[in-house]
Amino acid sequence: MKIFCTLLILFLTIIFAHAQSTKGIIQGKISAGNQPIPFANITLENTQIGNTSDEKGIFELKNIEVGNYRLLISAVGYELYKANVVVKAEETIRLKVQLKESQLNLDEVVVTGTMKETFIKDSPVKVEVITQKFLQTNPTNNVIEAVQTVNGVQEQINCGVCATNDIHINGMEGPYTLVLIDGMPIVSSLATVYGFNGIPTALVDRIEIIKGPSSTLYGTEAVGGVINIITTKPSKMPIINFNIFYTTHRELNTDLAVTPRISDKITTTFSANYYRNQYRLDKNEDNFTDVPLTERLSLFNKWVFERKHNRQASVAARYYTENRFGGTLQWEPEHRGSSQIYGESIRTNRFELIGTYQLPINRQNLRIDYSYNRHLQDSYYGHTYYKAAQSVYFANLVWDKSFQNHDLLVGSTFRYQSYEDNSAADTDDKRFVPGIFIQDEWKFRPGSSLLTGVRLDHHQKHGFIVSPRINLKQSLGEYTTARLNVGTGFRVVNLFTEDHAALTGARTVVIENDLQPEASYNATLNLNQGYTFGESAGSVDVDIFYTYFTNKIIPDYDTDPNYIFYDNLEGFGISRGIAFNVQHTFLFPLRLNAGATLQDVYEMKKDALGNRLKERQVFTPRLSGTFVVGYQFKKANISVDYTGRVMGPQRLPVFENRPTQSPWYSIQNVQITKEWKKAFQLYGGIKNIWNFTQDSPLINWQTPFDPSFDTAYAWGPLQTRRLYLGMRWNIR
Repeated sequence: MKIFCTLLILFLTIIFAHAQSTKGIIQGKISAGNQPIPFANITLENTQIGNTSDEKGIFELKNIEVGNYRLLISAVGYELYKANVVVKAEETIRLKVQLKESQLNLDEVVVTGTMKETFIKDSPVKVEVITQKFLQTNPTNNVIEAVQTVNGVQEQINCGVCATNDIHINGMEGPYTLVLIDGMPIVSSLATVYGFNGIPTALVDRIEIIKGPSSTLYGTEAVGGVINIITTKPSKMPIINFNIFYTTHRELNTDLAVTPRISDKITTTFSANYYRNQYRLDKNEDNFTDVPLTERLSLFNKWVFERKHNRQASVAARYYTENRFGGTLQWEPEHRGSSQIYGESIRTNRFELIGTYQLPINRQNLRIDYSYNRHLQDSYYGHTYYKAAQSVYFANLVWDKSFQNHDLLVGSTFRYQSYEDNSAADTDDKRFVPGIFIQDEWKFRPGSSLLTGVRLDHHQKHGFIVSPRINLKQSLGEYTTARLNVGTGFRVVNLFTEDHAALTGARTVVIENDLQPEASYNATLNLNQGYTFGESAGSVDVDIFYTYFTNKIIPDYDTDPNYIFYDNLEGFGISRGIAFNVQHTFLFPLRLNAGATLQDVYEMKKDALGNRLKERQVFTPRLSGTFVVGYQFKKANISVDYTGRVMGPQRLPVFENRPTQSPWYSIQNVQITKEWKKAFQLYGGIKNIWNFTQDSPLINWQTPFDPSFDTAYAWGPLQTRRLYLGMRWNIR
């Protein structure tokens, strides 16, 4: 018996020791030269194990099963680091990692194209990225102004009084672009009118942009493209981050973020943005404010929880309130709703909740992504009262599984939207849209992959809608990659909440028939060529795109100047073109990013005799371009950034005594930044250097309460040249 007990104890000791010894640790410090690299991303390939380096560049990966792994370390601006590591029982691997500065923008991690983390160069879907560092080269008070620095992306002002705006991608209007925050469809329908302006750039880690339909993953509204605004993780934030700038137009923008160090398992950040502009400008002498007076406050809080086995869990909330006015110079707040003194007064309150939770199921990557937003608008357009409320509940249940050469993604989507207003549209609209999607990425050989997917949504009014897509990525050499994307898109229209022309001005809105969902068919061919020239490097991108629309809903401004007629197009619509972009980093500290887009966007309509006529889309230039040039004086820690865009002629709505085509113009900006030890920056610059603005965007501004008054003639910038001065300060 004694021998038996001894053997049993020995056996249990061996088992216990083995159980304790199946784990290992990887530790290290990440540097570039003598400088530590904070907030680098460290992952073990094909696992859920990962972490970020701290402010001293130090990282640790714990509880790693014994085995062979491939260690990946990435940081914005640096080449991807790869190393094979062998994890042994109860051993700690200690590494000293040196990163090299990246001259090609291909090693950044993106998620929008496939809903899974991947590197830009490995993504079967082309994704363009705007980093926080790039946003600082031309500071703005909202995201919508920042994204138009991307070639083929255009900000369009839809109302010359209250300055509502949207984003056109490859010539397609704003409602065709889906805007996500952390992958959730937060900005949609009613919120597209003003909600986009309320997103401050300070809380943005990066902005990912896809041109072309992505309805397979994201559903309705993702017809023209997707803009995914990814907020900064608290672990990447300094303890205090402060930014403020002021312009000669008396615009004040302030950002403050506080990130307390709570524990190793829990991180959080609190941020606030305040923007104020109360200066009445009237450069074009039409007795109306050139830009609206605005006072805006945005509050944001994000929590990230570190859980067992590196499972995801985060939640974020944002509150946004804005008071906006545009109108005659004589207008005062007591004239709100007046039929004598014209003004457009819009008060907006909005709440957002975003989160993700990975379920604790062993060896399965099953997560729930969820969001909720409530948008309230209380407004007067002259004496017309418009009040609207929208609530959107959204949830994604996503299962992700990798096996052999396949990455499988399966998901189920639930979206419930409640909308009501006092306009001529449906005053009480409630929609529940369930959907399922499946996607498989097959890496059939190194550098090549085939992504296939399909989505099925059910709309109570329109029944089932199917959206397939195919994406092929083919490596043609060490620095050459080709991508072919083919897919379909669909869009269910929310007329009054998306087209602001239906609310402003005095035109009568006529809906000709029961509007049907729009459908599109798209193909895009992308070729990316990287190159080196001595010790400098660069890349060239060429995109050829083609989209065919059926059932396109178009506003008819031209038949009668007193009416806007809406109907499904009997013919078809086309958006086609070619885009060219080059980025180059020279041996000396000079960088260049420039691109141009040549596009043809039109509808084929029938005239009174039944003949088909080609009609170009309004506010869409045939040729446009963007450029960014940056130079750094390293010894003095001074950088100079020169940014701009060029816009070709655009077809304009037909109004008496007004041109039907806009001229060429260019908006250019310059900024100088001085930095002290990466903790304090002083910056200043000039926006709209050449002081170009269009004439009055208003038709018959002398009689704003007359049916002939119209606000939809804004084709160019309305704000004149201005100087600005700002500072950034952080404590780590």
